[in-house]
Amino acid sequence: MNRQEQPVRPNPDHGVRTPRPRLENLSLSLGKRVRLHRLLYASGPKNGNLLVLPLDQGLEHGPADFFPNPAALNTDYPFRLAVEGNYSAIALGIGLAEKYMEQYAGTIPLILKLNGKTNIADDAEAVSPMFANVEDAVRLGADAVGYTLYIGSPRQDHEILQFQRVRQDCARFGMPIVMWAYPRGRAIDAKGGKGTLYAQDYAARVAEELGADIVKLHEPEADNERSPEPYRSLREDTAERLRRVVRSAGKTMVLFSGGEKNDDDDAVVNKVKLYMESGATGVMFGRNMWLRPYDRALGLTQRVQTMMKSRFGE
Repeated sequence: MNRQEQPVRPNPDHGVRTPRPRLENLSLSLGKRVRLHRLLYASGPKNGNLLVLPLDQGLEHGPADFFPNPAALNTDYPFRLAVEGNYSAIALGIGLAEKYMEQYAGTIPLILKLNGKTNIADDAEAVSPMFANVEDAVRLGADAVGYTLYIGSPRQDHEILQFQRVRQDCARFGMPIVMWAYPRGRAIDAKGGKGTLYAQDYAARVAEELGADIVKLHEPEADNERSPEPYRSLREDTAERLRRVVRSAGKTMVLFSGGEKNDDDDAVVNKVKLYMESGATGVMFGRNMWLRPYDRALGLTQRVQTMMKSRFGE
């Protein structure tokens, strides 16, 4: 029997919601508390859950990402989806925020991404340089900033020092931090890969240790023979792996990525349900939404919203 065919233990807790951080139980400055309250309770599902629409793929992946749905290249498409779909926030880089947010100011909250990179260079020594700062976020009326940290990259020393300055500025301005915690680099590849439980679990813990208020993670895959122990010997199903990384994030709220485009709407809704049962605070949907035709994207958004409101409200 090969590794992929090995059975996992039964999961007696499947379907039982795992506790998650609650705003009232977190040690936060007044400014951070006010801004997080707006994201959690004044927009989106408005019940402590987060549904975020990011639009940073044009930088991170290039225009090719829009080829399957050319309509999404027009920035009005995701903005319209964010507003009509009642998202908690839209996540943008500085250029898109300055060029397009004026029309939507006060209508959809902003998470300003402070750093990013292209995918032209390989990820062996991944680094995400800053192109905006926390003062830009205050000037643009953002309710949080986003920062990508490449966990395990040979360049992580630079990024952690860069993040230190961001964290200090956020403390000064009362601005929440959403960390895109992405395992990357040749050392991560050598230890099983960026999608493994080992990598995602480590990323969750790093986000809390470094001071993130919210962390974006990917669904952890089963570890493989290259993964370090004790992860290599674990036999956990998807729900158990999700709960493990949420526990490792501690008092940092977890958003799971909506992932690559899946044409099965039912499968997407069921996946979000599993994330929420794991103790996640919400989901960050990008291509899985705006690569759909608009009516389907809006319909799927509304299904996710309904599920979040009816089953996972505080």
